[in-house]
Amino acid sequence: MNLSKSKYCNGIQCKKMLWLDKYKSDVKEDVDNSSIMDNGNDVHEVARKLFGDDINIQFNENLNVMIEDTKEALKCDKVVITEASFAYKNNFCSVDILVKDGNFYDIYEVKSSTHLKDVFKTDLSYQVYVLTKLGYNVRKSFVVIINSNYEYHDHLELDKLFIKIDLTEEMIDKQKYIEDNIKGINDYVDDSKEKESVISINCFEPYKCPYFKYCTSSIDKPNVFDIRSLSNKKKIELYNNGFKNYKELLKSNINDKYKMQIEYDLNNKQDYIDKNKIKEFLDTLSYPLYFLDFETFQMSIPKYEGVKPYMQVPFQYSLHYYDKNGVLKHKEFLGDSNTDPRRSLAERLVKDIKKDTCILAYNMSFEKNVIKNLASLYPDLKDDLDNIYNNIKDLMIPFKNRYYYNKDMHGSYSIKYVLPALFKDDPTLDYHNLDLVHNGSEAMNIFANLSSYSADEQEKIRKSLLEYCCLDTYAMVKIYDYLNDIVKE
Repeated sequence: MNLSKSKYCNGIQCKKMLWLDKYKSDVKEDVDNSSIMDNGNDVHEVARKLFGDDINIQFNENLNVMIEDTKEALKCDKVVITEASFAYKNNFCSVDILVKDGNFYDIYEVKSSTHLKDVFKTDLSYQVYVLTKLGYNVRKSFVVIINSNYEYHDHLELDKLFIKIDLTEEMIDKQKYIEDNIKGINDYVDDSKEKESVISINCFEPYKCPYFKYCTSSIDKPNVFDIRSLSNKKKIELYNNGFKNYKELLKSNINDKYKMQIEYDLNNKQDYIDKNKIKEFLDTLSYPLYFLDFETFQMSIPKYEGVKPYMQVPFQYSLHYYDKNGVLKHKEFLGDSNTDPRRSLAERLVKDIKKDTCILAYNMSFEKNVIKNLASLYPDLKDDLDNIYNNIKDLMIPFKNRYYYNKDMHGSYSIKYVLPALFKDDPTLDYHNLDLVHNGSEAMNIFANLSSYSADEQEKIRKSLLEYCCLDTYAMVKIYDYLNDIVKE
């Protein structure tokens, strides 16, 4: 078959993934990697200038055009080429950055990650194989990753932002191994007879397989792969030991909290409620009572003062609150996508939340980390921000600690599971009924790219962002009220 470097990596992860691509692609599920792709595109665009001016080979659906354009560019004695394209037999690759120095060639595979992963080595080794087989003298081969400790100040410093990891020796050692892999992949895919699926950690790593549902369709439902928050490694271990469906899992040594999910799902058990523990939690709260939720976005390439790659940058918050008389009110903030929103957000936040008042967040570690970073960035606001930080409590506790549990939570204490479990069929609390923005990932991505939309579209998007974030804190209010009603019964 025709292999690219991405297909080769898929084949190393699981040959059947490529077989299904060829013979049964209709059963493929969508795996959302849009944010990964967006980050990757940003990183590649900036990394192009690591070695000065470059010749970029424009993408063309006719790969032969890219190959010929590369040959033309390589006529220069010294040149930096991005997306240089090559084919050896049925194996095609584009090199992120190729540096030609006379008769020597250095390969740089650019990744948007902050860590070196085995799949990156697999990707790089395939490129070295293709170029070496074509007769190019590959002198050095590198994986380029993001330096997570780099902090932006005034201007971008590419030599500090990127880390070049020299893998030359390791790539040389892999060449015979690659040739064997390519033959194995081709032999497997060329056989039209379907082989039995092998369920292993490769179903999840390095990337989630889009055929997982198909390959596990013969396993009784619900099964070990439906258990929330259990690691994939542990799921595979249980599966391999014969504990597949829920009835079998009850006989395993699985943790009691997972058995609780299984028992409630199997036996349709009634809600578990520990009123005393819920009351103890509620008694720690007082009016005025604030419900706070931030929305943040990340930049693979930082452009704001003091920001590191993939640091959470807050751009929005919603604040429902009960005043001292128990009247529910609401305040909100949404920053400008064209400027750093943090200063304006921090100033508004310390005005909107009175000192020494009780604040609730859901999974408070996130909100507290945002506030901690703001306090570090703005010393003049530090006292007020520290006051907010020290008064935050976590509405997640009653659900995380299983003071309350029902089967519709499916083992999760995430608000996206807790809310519909408590308020079944309530359209006002259904995130699916929102327009444009339905979850935090969508909010993050759409705000980061807001400037690319027209003025009318931006207005609609901002309205949708406000509605989404507002629902997050309104949902917390409803959950809080629900818990209060329980202890009063």
